[in-house]
Amino acid sequence: MKVASLKKPGGLQNIQIETRDDPKPKAGEVLMRVKASSLNYHDFVVAQGGIPTPDGRVLMSDGAGEVVEVGEGVTRFKKGDKVLSTFFPGWRDGPPELDKMLAVPGDRIDGFSAELVAAPAEGLTRMPEGWSFAEAATLPCAALTAWRGLMVENSIQPGDWVLTQGTGGVSIFALQFAKAAGARVISTSSSNEKLEKLKELGADHVINYKETPEWGAKAKELTGGRGVDEVIEIGGPGTMAQSIAACRIGGHISLIGVLTGISGEVPTAALFSSNITVSGITVGSRQSQEDMIAAIESSGIKPVISDHFPLEKLADAFAHQASQKHFGKIVVDI
Repeated sequence: MKVASLKKPGGLQNIQIETRDDPKPKAGEVLMRVKASSLNYHDFVVAQGGIPTPDGRVLMSDGAGEVVEVGEGVTRFKKGDKVLSTFFPGWRDGPPELDKMLAVPGDRIDGFSAELVAAPAEGLTRMPEGWSFAEAATLPCAALTAWRGLMVENSIQPGDWVLTQGTGGVSIFALQFAKAAGARVISTSSSNEKLEKLKELGADHVINYKETPEWGAKAKELTGGRGVDEVIEIGGPGTMAQSIAACRIGGHISLIGVLTGISGEVPTAALFSSNITVSGITVGSRQSQEDMIAAIESSGIKPVISDHFPLEKLADAFAHQASQKHFGKIVVDI
């Protein structure tokens, strides 16, 4: 089989396409013919060597494909089933715990940049009905992260205000989920062209954060001075102050990304005086993914796919991701 692996010390120039023996499913595993994966920021950090991995690690946390063989004792799936990976194969349900979150594909274990993967059946879910492999491959990391922030750590209601940042996969899924739930959405970007696309997807208001540096106050103004109920915070320390400024009393911030750095100043007085809750979000459980898939099927949501790359061009796909020219998810067809 063909795989895309990462040679030490990392870097896009050290992604190699190689041929390996086909795996065989062990007891409790299925053999999955991978049809598609999708790029996440986590995958980019791994590829750049930012998260140490063994030499030859097979990349990519997301994978959608078809079961071609089942191992001993597997009853969850059968040959021919269309299946989807989970970011944490060991996190079946319940709250996050360390032992549930150790085996991340493409990081702690080999991932889905391969034609065939032997994976634990309990770490997979079904794909949404009627979805292509490319569409389904966008879900396990980005979509589930947005879902957990909006629906698990918070529980947004019709009429609530949600603030999203940027036009990456998490933020676009958050916009789509929020609108499907009847919420009102304020979206930010530095590109007026991308802001128009966000409006086409249903954003009620958009803010160019370069033109409006105090966008937190602007967001609160757009809610009539009340403030937003939920912020999908992907920037980290460079945007947290504005997110706090945007929130209502008792609002919620889903802290998801660190695109502006891994540490920084936080206006703690504003945070506690407004009784704002901050939840750190690292994707979610298999049960949450199954709940999300059911909601997707009932709402008719479809992912926004920006670009497709073949497996052989995985390094080019990451370079395109780094250019920030995409709008939505970048898919790798395998």
